[in-house]
Amino acid sequence: MTPMTGTARDVVDTVTVLTGPDRGGGTLKALDAASGARLAVATLRALAHAPSASVDRAAARHLPACRAEQYVAARTLLRRVLAESGHPLAAGEPIVAGPRGRPLLPGATGTAVSLSHSGEWVAAAVLTAAPGGPAPEIGVDVQTPCTPSPGLVRRCCQGTVPRALAALPDADLAREFAWIWSAQEACVKATGQGLAGRPWTIPVRPGERSGNWRHLRWRSLRGLSPVPLAYAVGPVGAGPATRPQSTRPRGGPRVPEPPVPGNAL
Repeated sequence: MTPMTGTARDVVDTVTVLTGPDRGGGTLKALDAASGARLAVATLRALAHAPSASVDRAAARHLPACRAEQYVAARTLLRRVLAESGHPLAAGEPIVAGPRGRPLLPGATGTAVSLSHSGEWVAAAVLTAAPGGPAPEIGVDVQTPCTPSPGLVRRCCQGTVPRALAALPDADLAREFAWIWSAQEACVKATGQGLAGRPWTIPVRPGERSGNWRHLRWRSLRGLSPVPLAYAVGPVGAGPATRPQSTRPRGGPRVPEPPVPGNAL
Protein backbone atom coordinates (compact mmCIF):
# COMPACT_ATOMS: atom_id res chain seq x y z
CA MET A 1 0.00 0.00 0.00
CA THR A 2 1.38 3.39 -0.98
CA PRO A 3 2.56 5.49 2.00
CA MET A 4 0.66 8.66 2.79
CA THR A 5 3.34 10.90 1.30
CA GLY A 6 4.11 12.41 -2.05
CA THR A 7 2.21 14.56 -4.50
CA ALA A 8 -1.53 14.85 -4.11
CA ARG A 9 -3.59 13.60 -7.03
CA ASP A 10 -6.55 15.84 -6.37
CA VAL A 11 -7.63 18.61 -4.03
CA VAL A 12 -11.17 19.68 -3.19
CA ASP A 13 -11.42 22.43 -0.58
CA THR A 14 -9.01 21.35 2.19
CA VAL A 15 -9.21 17.63 1.43
CA THR A 16 -6.26 16.15 -0.44
CA VAL A 17 -6.47 12.72 -2.02
CA LEU A 18 -3.09 11.10 -1.52
CA THR A 19 -3.78 7.81 -3.28
CA GLY A 20 -6.88 6.97 -5.26
CA PRO A 21 -8.70 3.76 -6.14
CA ASP A 22 -8.07 2.05 -9.44
CA ARG A 23 -10.91 1.07 -11.74
CA GLY A 24 -11.46 -2.13 -9.81
CA GLY A 25 -11.98 -0.36 -6.50
CA GLY A 26 -8.74 -0.53 -4.53
CA THR A 27 -7.98 1.94 -1.78
CA LEU A 28 -8.49 5.69 -1.45
CA LYS A 29 -6.58 7.67 1.20
CA ALA A 30 -7.13 11.32 2.00
CA LEU A 31 -5.90 14.05 4.33
CA ASP A 32 -7.93 17.01 5.57
CA ALA A 33 -5.38 19.79 5.96
CA ALA A 34 -7.75 21.94 8.01
CA SER A 35 -8.30 19.43 10.81
CA GLY A 36 -5.43 16.99 10.32
CA ALA A 37 -7.86 14.10 9.90
CA ARG A 38 -6.65 11.12 7.89
CA LEU A 39 -9.06 8.66 6.37
CA ALA A 40 -9.12 5.72 4.00
CA VAL A 41 -11.71 3.57 2.27
CA ALA A 42 -11.03 0.23 0.61
CA THR A 43 -12.71 -2.84 -0.78
CA LEU A 44 -12.52 -6.16 1.02
CA ARG A 45 -10.79 -7.52 -2.07
CA ALA A 46 -8.04 -4.90 -1.81
CA LEU A 47 -7.35 -5.99 1.78
CA ALA A 48 -7.86 -9.73 1.30
CA HIS A 49 -4.15 -10.57 1.38
CA ALA A 50 -2.98 -7.75 3.64
CA PRO A 51 -1.22 -8.81 6.86
CA SER A 52 -3.62 -8.49 9.80
CA ALA A 53 -3.00 -8.27 13.53
CA SER A 54 -3.46 -11.47 15.52
CA VAL A 55 -5.38 -9.54 18.17
CA ASP A 56 -7.95 -8.53 15.53
CA ARG A 57 -8.29 -12.07 14.17
CA ALA A 58 -8.78 -13.40 17.69
CA ALA A 59 -11.47 -10.83 18.45
CA ALA A 60 -13.36 -11.77 15.27
CA ARG A 61 -13.48 -15.53 15.89
CA HIS A 62 -16.95 -15.43 17.44
CA LEU A 63 -18.44 -13.57 14.46
CA PRO A 64 -20.06 -15.05 11.33
CA ALA A 65 -17.56 -15.42 8.48
CA CYS A 66 -18.74 -12.43 6.42
CA ARG A 67 -18.90 -10.21 9.50
CA ALA A 68 -15.46 -11.36 10.66
CA GLU A 69 -13.99 -10.44 7.28
CA GLN A 70 -15.34 -6.89 7.57
CA TYR A 71 -14.20 -6.63 11.20
CA VAL A 72 -10.60 -7.62 10.47
CA ALA A 73 -10.39 -5.65 7.21
CA ALA A 74 -11.55 -2.41 8.83
CA ARG A 75 -9.01 -2.73 11.61
CA THR A 76 -6.25 -3.64 9.17
CA LEU A 77 -7.04 -0.46 7.25
CA LEU A 78 -7.10 1.59 10.46
CA ARG A 79 -3.73 0.22 11.58
CA ARG A 80 -2.24 1.22 8.24
CA VAL A 81 -3.59 4.74 8.53
CA LEU A 82 -2.16 4.93 12.06
CA ALA A 83 1.23 3.61 10.93
CA GLU A 84 1.43 5.99 7.99
CA SER A 85 0.68 8.91 10.31
CA GLY A 86 3.52 7.84 12.63
CA HIS A 87 1.28 6.72 15.47
CA PRO A 88 3.14 4.54 18.02
CA LEU A 89 0.15 2.25 18.72
CA ALA A 90 -0.25 0.97 15.19
CA ALA A 91 1.34 -2.46 15.40
CA GLY A 92 -0.51 -4.97 17.54
CA GLU A 93 -2.23 -3.24 20.44
CA PRO A 94 -5.95 -3.98 20.77
CA ILE A 95 -8.58 -1.64 19.42
CA VAL A 96 -11.31 -1.82 22.04
CA ALA A 97 -14.99 -0.95 21.96
CA GLY A 98 -16.09 1.91 24.17
CA PRO A 99 -19.65 2.97 25.03
CA ARG A 100 -22.10 2.21 22.19
CA GLY A 101 -19.36 0.34 20.31
CA ARG A 102 -17.18 3.37 19.60
CA PRO A 103 -13.62 2.18 18.82
CA LEU A 104 -10.92 3.38 21.20
CA LEU A 105 -7.14 3.14 21.46
CA PRO A 106 -6.24 2.33 25.09
CA GLY A 107 -3.71 4.78 26.48
CA ALA A 108 -4.01 7.18 23.54
CA THR A 109 -6.47 9.78 24.80
CA GLY A 110 -5.18 12.35 22.32
CA THR A 111 -6.13 10.25 19.29
CA ALA A 112 -9.67 9.55 18.09
CA VAL A 113 -10.47 6.80 15.58
CA SER A 114 -13.54 5.63 13.70
CA LEU A 115 -14.45 2.58 11.63
CA SER A 116 -17.21 1.76 9.16
CA HIS A 117 -18.31 -1.02 6.84
CA SER A 118 -20.96 -1.44 4.17
CA GLY A 119 -21.14 -4.37 1.79
CA GLU A 120 -17.75 -4.80 0.12
CA TRP A 121 -16.35 -1.55 1.54
CA VAL A 122 -14.63 -0.63 4.81
CA ALA A 123 -13.43 2.78 6.00
CA ALA A 124 -11.21 4.12 8.77
CA ALA A 125 -10.37 7.59 10.09
CA VAL A 126 -7.86 9.04 12.57
CA LEU A 127 -7.64 12.46 14.24
CA THR A 128 -4.92 13.44 16.72
CA ALA A 129 -5.28 16.44 19.02
CA ALA A 130 -2.94 19.39 18.71
CA PRO A 131 -0.63 19.90 21.73
CA GLY A 132 -2.71 21.47 24.47
CA GLY A 133 -5.83 21.26 22.35
CA PRO A 134 -9.23 19.81 23.22
CA ALA A 135 -9.97 16.11 22.95
CA PRO A 136 -10.59 15.23 19.29
CA GLU A 137 -13.72 13.61 17.91
CA ILE A 138 -14.03 11.90 14.54
CA GLY A 139 -16.62 9.76 12.80
CA VAL A 140 -16.47 8.14 9.37
CA ASP A 141 -19.23 6.39 7.47
CA VAL A 142 -19.31 4.53 4.17
CA GLN A 143 -22.56 3.46 2.52
CA THR A 144 -23.20 1.08 -0.37
CA PRO A 145 -26.18 2.59 -2.22
CA CYS A 146 -29.48 0.74 -2.00
CA THR A 147 -32.91 2.11 -2.89
CA PRO A 148 -34.67 3.36 0.26
CA SER A 149 -38.40 3.13 0.81
CA PRO A 150 -40.42 6.36 0.57
CA GLY A 151 -41.13 6.10 4.29
CA LEU A 152 -37.46 5.88 5.15
CA VAL A 153 -36.69 8.92 3.00
CA ARG A 154 -39.40 10.92 4.81
CA ARG A 155 -38.06 9.89 8.22
CA CYS A 156 -34.41 10.64 7.46
CA CYS A 157 -34.72 13.78 5.33
CA GLN A 158 -36.28 17.13 6.09
CA GLY A 159 -38.11 19.97 4.39
CA THR A 160 -38.28 19.68 0.60
CA VAL A 161 -35.58 17.00 0.43
CA PRO A 162 -37.96 13.98 0.25
CA ARG A 163 -39.78 15.55 -2.70
CA ALA A 164 -36.50 16.29 -4.49
CA LEU A 165 -35.27 12.73 -3.96
CA ALA A 166 -38.58 11.23 -5.10
CA ALA A 167 -38.11 12.90 -8.49
CA LEU A 168 -34.84 11.05 -9.11
CA PRO A 169 -34.45 7.75 -11.01
CA ASP A 170 -34.01 4.80 -8.65
CA ALA A 171 -30.24 4.52 -9.13
CA ASP A 172 -29.71 8.24 -8.49
CA LEU A 173 -32.08 8.13 -5.51
CA ALA A 174 -30.15 5.25 -3.95
CA ARG A 175 -26.81 7.00 -4.38
CA GLU A 176 -27.98 10.42 -3.17
CA PHE A 177 -29.69 8.95 -0.12
CA ALA A 178 -26.48 7.06 0.69
CA TRP A 179 -24.51 10.32 0.54
CA ILE A 180 -27.00 12.02 2.87
CA TRP A 181 -27.13 9.15 5.35
CA SER A 182 -23.33 8.79 5.42
CA ALA A 183 -22.98 12.43 6.51
CA GLN A 184 -25.70 12.07 9.14
CA GLU A 185 -24.23 8.89 10.60
CA ALA A 186 -20.66 10.25 10.55
CA CYS A 187 -21.82 13.03 12.86
CA VAL A 188 -23.38 10.79 15.50
CA LYS A 189 -20.42 8.42 15.32
CA ALA A 190 -18.10 11.36 16.04
CA THR A 191 -20.05 12.17 19.21
CA GLY A 192 -20.14 8.49 20.17
CA GLN A 193 -23.94 8.44 20.31
CA GLY A 194 -24.69 6.28 17.28
CA LEU A 195 -28.40 5.97 16.48
CA ALA A 196 -29.21 7.35 19.93
CA GLY A 197 -27.94 10.66 18.55
CA ARG A 198 -30.90 10.74 16.13
CA PRO A 199 -28.93 11.14 12.90
CA TRP A 200 -32.14 11.48 10.86
CA THR A 201 -32.66 14.93 12.44
CA ILE A 202 -29.38 16.29 11.04
CA PRO A 203 -30.14 18.52 8.04
CA VAL A 204 -28.22 17.48 4.92
CA ARG A 205 -29.35 18.62 1.47
CA PRO A 206 -28.91 16.74 -1.82
CA GLY A 207 -25.52 17.49 -3.35
CA GLU A 208 -24.22 19.15 -0.18
CA ARG A 209 -20.49 18.60 0.41
CA SER A 210 -20.01 20.00 3.92
CA GLY A 211 -21.75 21.57 6.87
CA ASN A 212 -21.75 22.23 10.61
CA TRP A 213 -23.77 20.32 13.18
CA ARG A 214 -23.47 21.21 16.85
CA HIS A 215 -19.71 21.45 17.49
CA LEU A 216 -18.80 19.28 14.49
CA ARG A 217 -17.80 19.95 10.90
CA TRP A 218 -18.79 17.24 8.42
CA ARG A 219 -17.61 16.64 4.85
CA SER A 220 -18.67 14.31 2.05
CA LEU A 221 -16.00 13.19 -0.40
CA ARG A 222 -18.25 13.73 -3.41
CA GLY A 223 -16.32 13.60 -6.65
CA LEU A 224 -13.40 11.87 -4.94
CA SER A 225 -14.66 8.63 -3.39
CA PRO A 226 -16.02 5.80 -5.58
CA VAL A 227 -18.59 5.04 -2.87
CA PRO A 228 -20.58 7.44 -0.65
CA LEU A 229 -18.17 8.39 2.14
CA ALA A 230 -18.37 11.12 4.77
CA TYR A 231 -16.58 12.08 7.95
CA ALA A 232 -17.15 14.50 10.82
CA VAL A 233 -14.57 16.13 13.09
CA GLY A 234 -14.78 18.22 16.21
CA PRO A 235 -14.62 20.50 17.91
CA VAL A 236 -14.94 23.17 15.22
CA GLY A 237 -12.40 25.87 15.96
CA ALA A 238 -14.34 28.85 14.66
CA GLY A 239 -17.69 29.88 13.32
CA PRO A 240 -21.20 29.41 14.70
CA ALA A 241 -22.48 25.90 15.12
CA THR A 242 -25.64 24.88 13.31
CA ARG A 243 -28.20 23.25 15.58
CA PRO A 244 -30.57 20.53 14.38
CA GLN A 245 -33.64 22.02 12.76
CA SER A 246 -36.07 19.65 14.43
CA THR A 247 -36.14 17.11 17.21
CA ARG A 248 -38.12 14.47 15.33
CA PRO A 249 -39.34 14.24 11.74
CA ARG A 250 -43.11 14.81 11.61
CA GLY A 251 -44.95 11.53 11.70
CA GLY A 252 -41.78 9.48 12.12
CA PRO A 253 -41.13 6.92 14.84
CA ARG A 254 -38.75 7.64 17.67
CA VAL A 255 -36.14 5.22 16.35
CA PRO A 256 -36.51 4.61 12.59
CA GLU A 257 -34.95 1.59 11.01
CA PRO A 258 -31.60 2.62 9.47
CA PRO A 259 -30.99 1.88 5.77
CA VAL A 260 -28.29 -0.63 6.70
CA PRO A 261 -27.29 -2.25 10.00
CA GLY A 262 -25.21 -0.06 12.29
CA ASN A 263 -21.65 -0.24 11.09
CA ALA A 264 -19.44 1.30 13.73
CA LEU A 265 -17.53 -2.00 13.96
